[in-house]
Amino acid sequence: MGVTRRIAIVGSGQAGLLVAHGLVRAGHEVTLYSDRSAERWLHGSRPTGTAARFELALAYERELGLAHWEAQAPKIGGVHLTFCPKLDNRLVTLVGRISAPALAIDLRLQSHRWMTDLEAAGGRVVVETIAPDRLDALAAEHELVIVAAGRGPLAELFARDAARSVYDKPQRKLAMAIVKGAGTFDHVPFVPAKFNLFATAGEAFWIPYFHRDHGPTWCLLFEAKPGGPMDRFDDCKTGDAVVARAKEVIGTMMPWDAAWVRDAELADPDGFLAGGVAPTVRAAVAVLPSGRAVMPAGDTAISMDPIGGQGANLGNKYARHLVATIAAAPDATFDAMWMTSTFETFWADHGAATVRFNNALLEPLSPAARLVMIAQAGSDGARDTPNQRVADAVCENFVDPRRITEAFFTKPAARAAVAAATGHGWRRTFLGGAMRVGRGQLARVFTR
Repeated sequence: MGVTRRIAIVGSGQAGLLVAHGLVRAGHEVTLYSDRSAERWLHGSRPTGTAARFELALAYERELGLAHWEAQAPKIGGVHLTFCPKLDNRLVTLVGRISAPALAIDLRLQSHRWMTDLEAAGGRVVVETIAPDRLDALAAEHELVIVAAGRGPLAELFARDAARSVYDKPQRKLAMAIVKGAGTFDHVPFVPAKFNLFATAGEAFWIPYFHRDHGPTWCLLFEAKPGGPMDRFDDCKTGDAVVARAKEVIGTMMPWDAAWVRDAELADPDGFLAGGVAPTVRAAVAVLPSGRAVMPAGDTAISMDPIGGQGANLGNKYARHLVATIAAAPDATFDAMWMTSTFETFWADHGAATVRFNNALLEPLSPAARLVMIAQAGSDGARDTPNQRVADAVCENFVDPRRITEAFFTKPAARAAVAAATGHGWRRTFLGGAMRVGRGQLARVFTR
C-alpha cells in the first residue's frame, strides 16, 4: 500500500475528472470542487468544445474504467482533408487513416457520468464555485491543490510563459454547433473527420460526435481568419442562427459539402459555442498570498486553439503523467519545486511537440508541409500505396505529435518522413504526387 495523500482538484471538466479518478484509484483522499452539479452538467450547460480524443488519450480512460461510450459512439477512422490555396481551387485532398479509432463524446454527458462514478469510487464531490481567494483555504486543508478549471479567472493566477506562448491573442474566430440529420460521406471508406482548409480564409471541420440525447451526430467547427469570407458568425446569438449561417458559408465556400449539411439541424438549444482561444502555456506554479503553491492541469496549464484537436488529448496525457509522478515518489513534498519538475518532465516528453504541431496548423503551409501534402496526393484511404502511407503518417501525427512534427517545418525532415513512410527514397513519391496534382489542376481548368 502506498501513502494516502489529501488532494483537491478544482474543475470538473475532462482533465480534472481524469486526475481525480486516477488518484482515487491509487488510494488517495480526493475532493473534487465543481462549479456545477452532475445534473447541471447534463442539462443546463454548453459543451466546452469537441474534445475529440485519439488512442493515446483514450487508453487512459479505458484503464480507469471510464470508456462508457466506445460501443455506441461513432468511431473516427481517419481524416478527409481538402486544401484550397484559393477559395475556388481544391488543390489537393488527403484521405488518411489512423490505426485505432478516435472518439468525440459530449462533455456534458461525460462529466455527468464521471462525477457520479467518482463518488461511487470513494471520491468526494463539492459543488462550489472557487474564487481565487478561496484557493488559499483549500491549499491549507490539502497537501496538493490542482487547478483544472479551464481558461477562466483561476487560470490567470498562473503567469503566461512568454517564451513558450507564441501568440498573445486568438488567431481565429470560432463558431461551433452540434447537429443531427447530416448526411454521410460514402466516398470515404471509413467514418472521417472532415477538414476543409483555406489558405486565405481559415478552416472548417466536421467531427463525428456522440451527443447526450441523440447519440451519433456531427460537430461543425469554423475557424475563421478575422475579416475573411468565413468570418460571418458575429451576429449569431443562438445555435439555430449558427447552423443557418453555417449552411450559407458551406454553400458559398464548400459547395461539395452543401448536400451533406442540407437537412442538418441543431441537436439541442445549448449545443453551440462562439468565441476565440489565445494559445497559451502557463507557469507550472501559482504562489498564493499565503505563500502556498498550487499547480495547473488541462487547459489551465496549456491552452491551445482547437485546430489540431490536441487540447483534450494533451489534458489526458498530462493527467496520466501527474498520477504516475505521484505514485513514483509517494512521500514527495508537493512544493513549487516538485510542481515545476513534474510539468517540465511532461513538457519535454509531450507538451513541446504538441504545442509546436498545433501552432504550425495556424500558420500558412510551409514549403516542408507542402512537400508532404504533395507526396500523399492521390490517397484514397483504401489501398496500401506509397502515397497512402504518407497520408496515414500525417494522420498518425495527430495521435502522437512526437512522430513527424518536424516534417512540417524543415524539408530534410519532410523528405525523411516521406522516405520512412514509403520505404524508399522520397523523390519518387513526391514526383508522383506532383503529377497527380498537376493533372487535377488541368482538369479543373478545362471543365470550367
